[in-house]
Amino acid sequence: MGNKKFTYRKDIIKQLYFHRSLSCADVSYKIGKSLPLTTKMLTELIDEDYVIETGYANSTGGRRPQMYSLRNDFMYIVSVAMDQFVTRIAIMDMQNNPVIAVEKFELTLSNNSSALAELSDKIIECIKKSGIDECKIIGIGIGMPGFVDVLKGINYTFLDAGSKSIEDYISLKTNLPVFIDNDSRLIALAELSFGKLIGKKNAMVINIGWGVGLGLIVKGELFRGQNGFAGEFSHIPLFSNNKLCSCGKMGCLETEASLFAVIEKTKEGIRSGKLSHIKELPEIHHEQACEIIIEAAKKGDKFAIEILSDAGYHIGRGLAVLIHLFNPETIILSGRGSQAGRLWQAPIQQALNEHCIPRLALGTEIQVSQLGHSAELIGAAALVMERFENDLSKATFSETELP
Repeated sequence: MGNKKFTYRKDIIKQLYFHRSLSCADVSYKIGKSLPLTTKMLTELIDEDYVIETGYANSTGGRRPQMYSLRNDFMYIVSVAMDQFVTRIAIMDMQNNPVIAVEKFELTLSNNSSALAELSDKIIECIKKSGIDECKIIGIGIGMPGFVDVLKGINYTFLDAGSKSIEDYISLKTNLPVFIDNDSRLIALAELSFGKLIGKKNAMVINIGWGVGLGLIVKGELFRGQNGFAGEFSHIPLFSNNKLCSCGKMGCLETEASLFAVIEKTKEGIRSGKLSHIKELPEIHHEQACEIIIEAAKKGDKFAIEILSDAGYHIGRGLAVLIHLFNPETIILSGRGSQAGRLWQAPIQQALNEHCIPRLALGTEIQVSQLGHSAELIGAAALVMERFENDLSKATFSETELP
């Protein structure tokens, strides 16, 4: 019974993490076990201070069921969100709250042979700074740009680990299990698990960042494709602009609609004498430049609004293609660029009006993420819990050390 009991308890913890709060009957249904057995397991987890009672559900006419949640601090996850220039590290509790200030630092991924070592050292530094006992940390989840093979634990674009996988390299350094995935897929996982896509069956999440990423939800599950590379929206060839994309091809969506393209167009406009409250942008600090443009647009700067609207229109052209192919119920605008909020919606809708069959476009709702720039951190934590069921027992923990 030992191994089965261990599995049942992990199943319960996983369900409570993803659903926040459940009744005993709900837990029983979701793990596929009898109500008496589920009650017994929940009681043990409560006695061991892993699960807490959180009051009663709203009345539906009968006796209100007791609700259960995970205790916030019984274990933790190291969550890492990377883009091409900036990396963020958070130590998350069981309610996806950072327990210390999120560590943010510049880490250029392109042509940087020391990037993986720097990342590993920063993770170790953050764990030590948190003061949390390492035996309470169940794993490290990392979202990163590039062609990520989740089965092999490698990234074909960035962070070369030599003969090892990225997961093995960092795991050996930290003595913790490590799981990696593409940043856009983890943003989609966050939206599916905790955002506006809860309960949705067919949806898309657009990661507006230094590229234009895509996370696909098909039949209620994250879709990775045959080799795990599904969602390379950024590299759809839409333009004959002779602009070189980061992938090496010409005319990709990224060359006109990414935040990097937004920054470059803003700089060009300022140099050519465009009227704007933006007088200059930092040359190296891309994140700061992006924030300046978005803030100016929010305050009504006409030039900044025009630049973002132009990028939004191009994203909408790309979305018209995707809507024709996938017929999604909902499209969520997420990632760094979602900080611009509703400024994206009008130009995207204009592009859909012009390029999409009305009957198809009518059935698709465009929304801005409520998770915003935190989505990747939340998705990286969710990745660890998603793999919790199958991989936790392979970590440095024993059954007696874990619930």
